[in-house]
Amino acid sequence: MLELNKRKEEAKVAKEQKVKAIVRTYYIIEGNKVKLKNKKCPRCGSIMAHHLKPNERWSCGKCGYTEFIGTSKKR
Repeated sequence: MLELNKRKEEAKVAKEQKVKAIVRTYYIIEGNKVKLKNKKCPRCGSIMAHHLKPNERWSCGKCGYTEFIGTSKKR
């Protein structure tokens, strides 16, 4: 039983550490300034996600706003 509790605690710590590492990928350090990599949503102001498939687009997970990139059809 002690071993099971130890595994659960280790999994919880590992999960918390992964979240912190992901946040660092949203920003770039240029000189003395910190710049956001992704766009901000014009509707609600949260950070938008960039998706490549099935169509390239920027989408907001909070309010659902979506901007499609290169919507012209190739023939």
